[in-house]
Amino acid sequence: MKEFIKNRKSQKIVVLVEGRENKVGLAFVMHGLGGFKEQPHIQAMAEAFLENGYTVVRFDTTNTFGESDGKYEDATITNYYVDLEDVIKWAGGQEWYREPFVLAGHSLGGICTALFAEKYPKKVKALAPISTVVSVKLSFETKEEEAEEWKKTGWREKPSISIPGKIKRLPWSHMEDRLKYDLLPEIKKLSMPVLMVVGSEDVSTPLEHQKTLFNALSGQKEMHIINGSGHSFRNDSDQAELKNLFKDWIKKI
Repeated sequence: MKEFIKNRKSQKIVVLVEGRENKVGLAFVMHGLGGFKEQPHIQAMAEAFLENGYTVVRFDTTNTFGESDGKYEDATITNYYVDLEDVIKWAGGQEWYREPFVLAGHSLGGICTALFAEKYPKKVKALAPISTVVSVKLSFETKEEEAEEWKKTGWREKPSISIPGKIKRLPWSHMEDRLKYDLLPEIKKLSMPVLMVVGSEDVSTPLEHQKTLFNALSGQKEMHIINGSGHSFRNDSDQAELKNLFKDWIKKI
C-alpha cells in the first residue's frame, strides 16, 4: 500500500509498505542514486524479507526518478540520507513499527543506511549495504580522470540504463557534498550483523572497496560476490541469486 508523506522540507515522499500484518520484524529497503523503489534488484531484496515474515518499507527519495518530489540534478547523499531519517521517523508513528529493524540499501542507499546505523546503532538489528559507496576518497582514486573532467566542466552526464532515453545530469556540487561522507572513521559502531554483496564486474563500487569495508567490520559479517554481475544486478539470474543470499542471511539474524 502506498503512503504519501512529507519530508522536513515539506516535499512529497512516496512510500510503499508491504506485509503490515507480519510480526517477525521490520525492514527498510533503499534504492541508490537515480533509482526507484520498483527496480528489480530493490524488489528482490524486499521479497526476501516479505517471504521471511517481515513488514517491508520501500520509498522513492526526493531528487530521483521515482514518484517523489524534486529533480535528479539536486540529488545528494545529504538529501537521500535525510529522507531516510524522515521515512523512519514517520514509520515510528505507525502501528506496525518495531525496533530494532533491518536496513538494506543499494549503492548510495547503502552508504545512507550504514550512516544511519552508525548514528543510531541501537535501532538497527542488522545491516545490508549492497554494492555500497564506502568512501568518496576511494571513489576518487578509482575514477580520478572522470572526476577531474566533471570538476572542470561542472557537470556529469550519463544515459540512464533503468529508464531508456533519460539523461542523468549531476552538477559538481553533488560530489562536493559526497566528500563529507566516509563510513570508515565510525566503522566500530557497526557491530550488528552485516551482509555485503557485490558484482564481480562492478566498476562503480568495485570489489576492492567492498573488501576495505568488510575487513574493517568487527562483528558478525559475510560478503558474497555475484560472478559476472555489474553494479545493479540487472540479469534475472543475478537478481535471483541476490534474493537467495538475502533469504539465507535473514534466517541467521
